[in-house]
Amino acid sequence: MRVFATVVEKQGFSAASRALNIPLPTISRRIAELESSLGVQLLARSTRKVTVTDSGRRYYEDIRPILDDIEDAERLASGEYQSPKGQMKMTAPMLFGRLHLLPVIHDFLERHPDVDVQLYLTDRVVDLLEEHVDLGLRIGPLPDSSMIAAQAGTVRLIVCASPDYLAARGRPQSPDDLDGHRCIFYHRVGTAAEWAFRMPSGQIRHFLTRARLMVNSAEGSVYSAVRDGGLIQLLSYQAAPQIAEGSLEIVLSDYELPPYPVSLVYSQGRFLPQKIRAFIDFAMPRLRERLDIVASQCGAR
Repeated sequence: MRVFATVVEKQGFSAASRALNIPLPTISRRIAELESSLGVQLLARSTRKVTVTDSGRRYYEDIRPILDDIEDAERLASGEYQSPKGQMKMTAPMLFGRLHLLPVIHDFLERHPDVDVQLYLTDRVVDLLEEHVDLGLRIGPLPDSSMIAAQAGTVRLIVCASPDYLAARGRPQSPDDLDGHRCIFYHRVGTAAEWAFRMPSGQIRHFLTRARLMVNSAEGSVYSAVRDGGLIQLLSYQAAPQIAEGSLEIVLSDYELPPYPVSLVYSQGRFLPQKIRAFIDFAMPRLRERLDIVASQCGAR
């Protein structure tokens, strides 16, 4: 059952083999044995992909709670709910994770030698339940869900440019002035270059900008802005060091959206493993301190 669930969740035999550290032929044999025992095809295999059949999907939905209960029982028996121990899977946005979460994790591991951490740095939103991740760091408003969130602080959505660029092209006084400026668009390349602002009336307006350069990484867009490439809109932590050193300056601060919350998110279960509780207790004050530094580097609104 666990092998089958992993194949479904990892969307393939090879990925399940790596996740479970079981040889690929063994994965295939166990799935075949399960299908033979049940007398039904759970997975449709082709040379390119594995597809879950309707029967397989229903079976997965039925066994997933059973497997969760088994994992809870194993954690309880191993003492994982009594003291911090075991493996903890976490996810965070790429740049924030590298700049701010990883240093906290390193200090946590020094203090808790019985805990191991797997950190997945990705800018996509990971489904914690579906991908069996213990803890996620999220930036932005959180949708209503069964998840529990602990807010560590906030970051701003800012517009900035280099002092030399602003001296040459002038400082925009409102979003309507963007038409006369070069803009660097940080987002998925190929999407519309659209920036959001809160107007004095409180209305949120979206402005299409002329993207002279589109970059799909925050570090690349900051690099271009520092080199007088134009205006850029991004989250404050992504450019805080450059703002603090004076190589970038914030503009249009009167039109910023409300700050984005930065939260640690985890699922609500019958028991909370001590490794997760210990990490939240350890990380929250340290993340708040780091976000306070980011706020001071970017100055008051």
